[in-house]
Amino acid sequence: MGRPVPISTAPRQEQTAGFPSVPALEAASLALVINLVRSGRAATRPELVTVTGLSRKAVTQRVDQALALGLLEDGELAPSSGGRQARTLRFRAEAGHLYSAFVGASEFTAAVMDLTGTVVASHHEDWATDTGPEPTMRQIRSAFTTLARKTGLGRPWAIGIGMPGPVEFATGHLVAPPIMPGWDGFSVRSWLREHYDAPVWVDNDVNLMALGEWTAGVPHDGRDMLFVKVGTGIGAALVTRGRLLRGDRGAAGDIGHTHVTDDPSAVCRCGLTGCLEAVASGWSILEEGTRRVEESARLTASLRRTGRLTLGAIGAAAVDGDRLALEMIDKRSRLVAEVIANLVNFCNPGVLVLGGGILRTGSRFVDVVSSTVHARCNRLVTSGLTVRAASLDHFEGVIGGGLLASSALFATTPLSHWVESGSPLGHATTLQRLSEESA
Repeated sequence: MGRPVPISTAPRQEQTAGFPSVPALEAASLALVINLVRSGRAATRPELVTVTGLSRKAVTQRVDQALALGLLEDGELAPSSGGRQARTLRFRAEAGHLYSAFVGASEFTAAVMDLTGTVVASHHEDWATDTGPEPTMRQIRSAFTTLARKTGLGRPWAIGIGMPGPVEFATGHLVAPPIMPGWDGFSVRSWLREHYDAPVWVDNDVNLMALGEWTAGVPHDGRDMLFVKVGTGIGAALVTRGRLLRGDRGAAGDIGHTHVTDDPSAVCRCGLTGCLEAVASGWSILEEGTRRVEESARLTASLRRTGRLTLGAIGAAAVDGDRLALEMIDKRSRLVAEVIANLVNFCNPGVLVLGGGILRTGSRFVDVVSSTVHARCNRLVTSGLTVRAASLDHFEGVIGGGLLASSALFATTPLSHWVESGSPLGHATTLQRLSEESA
């Protein structure tokens, strides 16, 4: 049980032109009760009285209302503390559902999720984002339609999307994404809002991977986390005290464009020379592997069989001990590890998590990073540091998208607007406006 939450923290009465004012105190206290149960901060009616400072009668009224709306349900009896046993309360994660999509440079995953971010059903597809925004968004929408037919869950309460480039979080616009030609200024949010009557939240892919891993990854200890993704591109995200650091324009963590070499031939897709991605990313290894393919019988056979070399083929070759694949991966692992060590020295995370397609090559990358960080960082930084691989089987990004949508939907002010209706359906425009104002 925590300390009482003063009711004065409820949303103040305000009026936005064209939108209804923030609901009355009753809606705010109802939202508070639901969120305390949802977050696990209170599990019984007596605990709600203690934590909120509301009267027993007021808590009973709010709980009964939440039960009637289908957002809470009664659970088992709590352990006795000497008096009458209280019945526990549970948040009904299945009361509604979310859509989430996690988009990479060469693939995407779409999912239907419950309100806690648990995946109900998912769809994975190889897809190149350089095809352009309209074809890509239509393909994602088609995947959502397929999942809706499969699950019968056709009207999402909210949508969360991760994109492989800088995102202006307040608007959902892509901002000069280096590996996404034709996407600069495109609003993923606006496109989806035209096709779904649901609020939409869009973020950078690595931010969502970090959010998913920090929340649902194993082990979970709540410490500050630095997440580094190495795949077709390279990026990082920092979660501190449970909050993502996005930066002023959404470009925080774009470490792939850190300058690491003066070699004039290291031309990056962003237009600069010497970037980390130019010499250490997935697309750089594809370029080198294609150029040197004759040095590996394994990769030569793969190229002849499929007509092109893929990162999957290089990763599988590395796992099987192919000399060329291991040489190319190890060289890049050392370069990335040097940059990561500098980041660890700067931000002092409690946990360093490594993710992305590089993990499909085996444990070598994690081992190289761990040894480099411990060799290059000061002892105060490394004394309690945990270095590990991402734990959610490459689902951390799509899980993060669902968590982003859920947390925004159940934030105090948005929840207070729709809670008395029992669902946010029909409130999308207001909720989106509130999101933009608070971003």
